[in-house]
Amino acid sequence: MKIAIIGSGSWGSAMAKLLSINGHNVKIWTTDKNVYNNILNGENPTYLPGISLPKSIKPMFDLDKTVEDVDIIVLAIPSQAMREVVAKIKNRNAIFVSLAKGLEIKTGKLMNEIIKDELGNVKYCALSGPSHAEEVARDIPTSIVASGEKKVVEIIQKEFSNVSFRVYTNEDLKGVELCGAVKNVYAIASGVIDGIGGWDNTKAALITRSLVEISRFVEALGGKKETIMGLAGIGDLIVTCTSQHSRNRHVGEFIGKGYSLENILNDLKMVAEGVYTAKALYNNFKKEQIEMPIAEKVYKVLYEKINPKEAIEDLMNRKLKSEN
Repeated sequence: MKIAIIGSGSWGSAMAKLLSINGHNVKIWTTDKNVYNNILNGENPTYLPGISLPKSIKPMFDLDKTVEDVDIIVLAIPSQAMREVVAKIKNRNAIFVSLAKGLEIKTGKLMNEIIKDELGNVKYCALSGPSHAEEVARDIPTSIVASGEKKVVEIIQKEFSNVSFRVYTNEDLKGVELCGAVKNVYAIASGVIDGIGGWDNTKAALITRSLVEISRFVEALGGKKETIMGLAGIGDLIVTCTSQHSRNRHVGEFIGKGYSLENILNDLKMVAEGVYTAKALYNNFKKEQIEMPIAEKVYKVLYEKINPKEAIEDLMNRKLKSEN
């Protein structure tokens, strides 16, 4: 198949490698001249250091030519840039595959809703689950979920899967995208614990209670419980809260160490989606009147500058109640 990758960061490059190895004709769109030249030379050290890329991958500057006559368009761009970029895409016949995990700050919308706003009823699929680009690019065994209409996700499952990349299908698109977006907020909280002291007891409780909050939110908005307990839910939550590759956990860790959010983001080469999703999530659960105390504290640490240790104390001092 002919496939266009929109975005040349770590995920775009890892996916380009995977799909090229799978035998597809792959083009990748970039706006960075250095990245363009590096991909021509079979690497992308800015975002995937130490990884060799197939030289069959064709870097492109022109978005129109990148998506022209392709069968699949993979959207490997940050959630806050999704609307602006997809609005420029003229090919409406391809299958659109989103790798972004976030909520749009201004609207609180998921990626499938943004795509529908800008492109109408195109064929769409979300790829989500416990998967860091750094490991996918090294052919580390990874299992994820393709979510959308049955006919569409079965195509993606077939074309993307290989011996190190296993794709399951799940038709609960809302649940899959909500889980993928919301878990990033809790990864920031997990990183804060690492930064303050790396407390195992605290982290175990945090991940467990985070899953409770995610369940409340996702089910209230129409997602399925089975999705929350699967790869897109608990699977992605675990890896994002614990992995050295997690940008969101990294942000939280340095907040826990006393660094300002502004300085952390300035030093970070890539986007930490949870920083922006925290704001959209806060607005959403307040509007829906859903109890999410951990997510609320993450928002206040990020945007109201409350002390992380005080946030933990506040959570521990809440009114005592049954776990269930």
